[in-house]
Amino acid sequence: MILVTTPTGDIGRRVLSHLRAADRAVRVIARDASKLPPDPQIDVVEGSMADAATIARALPGVTRVFWLPPGDPTLPSAEAAYVGVSQAFCDGLRGSQVTHVVGVSALGRGWSRPAGHITATLAVDDMIAATGVHYRALACASLMDNIARQAAPIRDLGRFFQPTPADLKLPHVAKADVARVAAGLLMDMRWTGVEALPLLGPEDLSFNEMATILSEVLGREIVASELPMEHFRQMMRDFGTSDGMAQAYVEMLTAKNEGMDHLVTPPSRQDTPTTFRTWCETELRPLISG
Repeated sequence: MILVTTPTGDIGRRVLSHLRAADRAVRVIARDASKLPPDPQIDVVEGSMADAATIARALPGVTRVFWLPPGDPTLPSAEAAYVGVSQAFCDGLRGSQVTHVVGVSALGRGWSRPAGHITATLAVDDMIAATGVHYRALACASLMDNIARQAAPIRDLGRFFQPTPADLKLPHVAKADVARVAAGLLMDMRWTGVEALPLLGPEDLSFNEMATILSEVLGREIVASELPMEHFRQMMRDFGTSDGMAQAYVEMLTAKNEGMDHLVTPPSRQDTPTTFRTWCETELRPLISG
């Protein structure tokens, strides 16, 4: 039995789809079962993944787990959103039948300064590894899918906004590739030990280069605009993000701007082949035109 968390999220639902397509026995933790795809073969445990009682109901009979805290922006801090949400799970792993865990993590191991969400995510990796299970942390670059959050200004203004120099090249990975790698690991239990797998996408791109690709795909000019970091902080607050989580976003993006994502360069990027152009054509363009 494989347990999948955040099964209605962008990555979790894709992982779930891969597992069900392969006819694997799956259980999910979901706050609202009505948001799940209609599939009587999915065993649903309703509740919060941060709740010890929910974890106690979800783990029996499970040998593999896909773990991804949702990063609730209303919680008081990144530590609360990641470490706090993962505590009951890590406590429950000890003495359970779980042998293998796959988690979505981030690049940044070895960064010496606070990095907000990244710092908290890496702490979760350490917590899970300390339980004694075999663990793979999918150390993701920035997710290119995050651009979809700006579908409205791209469509209406011909612009998207980032608190990052527009000519700074950074790695970007597609959520579809992350989910495929995660599902593959969950279905193949031959791996052992604890390891972080960097997932960087096929190429580094600047936001100016991404704007050029967007312009070509959408057939009209799209411009990348640099947003001052303090304006970004206030924008996050205006969206309902707590002060602590807004600060965590600022710390994370500041660290990325200063080079954190280039600490690790893997010898190959073949596990994450989706280009930004392909992602724009298959996922963003239908969203914009729809």
